[in-house]
Amino acid sequence: MSRPKVLLLGEVKHAHETWSAIARQADIVTPQSADRAAFLAECRSGALDGVVAAYRTFASTAATGRLDAEAVPLLPASLRYVCHNGAGYDSIDVAACTARGIGVSHTPHAVDDATADLAIWLLLGALRNLAPGLASLRAGRWRSVDAAGTLPDKGHDPRGKTLGILGMGGIGRNMARKAALAFGMKILYHNRTRLAPEDEREAGDASYVGFEELLRESDVLSLNLPLNASQPSTRHTISHPQLAQTKPGVVLVNTARGAIVDEAALAAFLDRGHVAAVGLDVYEHEPQVHPALRRHPRALLVPHMGTWTVETERAMEEATMANVRGALAGTGLTSGVPEQRGLTF
Repeated sequence: MSRPKVLLLGEVKHAHETWSAIARQADIVTPQSADRAAFLAECRSGALDGVVAAYRTFASTAATGRLDAEAVPLLPASLRYVCHNGAGYDSIDVAACTARGIGVSHTPHAVDDATADLAIWLLLGALRNLAPGLASLRAGRWRSVDAAGTLPDKGHDPRGKTLGILGMGGIGRNMARKAALAFGMKILYHNRTRLAPEDEREAGDASYVGFEELLRESDVLSLNLPLNASQPSTRHTISHPQLAQTKPGVVLVNTARGAIVDEAALAAFLDRGHVAAVGLDVYEHEPQVHPALRRHPRALLVPHMGTWTVETERAMEEATMANVRGALAGTGLTSGVPEQRGLTF
């Protein structure tokens, strides 16, 4: 009886022991292609036929392109599961996978601590207006932001401020708990569905409000919702109309996905001072950063490093491999995406 096959899209960096155990159970198939056109041609050639599950990293998108409505029908007919290493999975067309009978998984909880920690760092740095001081120090001017000795505007303490969280999943709840307990912030949130009362208490006694109230009442607005291409789309959830409803002097933090924000609109509101500062880890057209944001003195910018720790990367790999093992064992995915909840593959 032939062994099952697993398609490796990307690289295993940490969980080598677990991957070796999978390799003893299944044959690992690695594409030879280095770009999307070659990958699709390799799929058409039959070279990848027989694979049951795919282990996929976000970085593999550079070699395969998105698993979209063009690519999914060309994937091997034997493929039943795509096990994605990452909490966000906007590079996969879930609807196209569902139509093909392919289950999709992600790693929603492995990233919670690390991403929330970075969001708190960005919150504090932006609220305290540290970006101008960091830039002036590297330019050799100590605190002064220009040759005339102008000092940067003073920032604000977090205690007593209202943190509004848009998207109260695992990362949002983790961030809320830390902001409330460590820094005495008041927590408001908006979500597709309201949390259970016990979950609100655990998330820093968070209060559920409507979207517009969240915009009006937040001193700091943190974006923690997924980028969703299907209706209702979350692309440009924050643009000119929404920014116009925020408090003057609001601070915006984004560790979710860049395209949730209309960066041109954000830059305009930052320029006019309505948005006091931003803390960004993600960008609309990564790896490019909007020039106005890149140059802005009150923009605290990090190059998508929310999960950039050894421990978190290992946890993400282990979680992805648990899904691969479930696929091979016939027990299904351990952390399937919400869009496929209740479906079997």
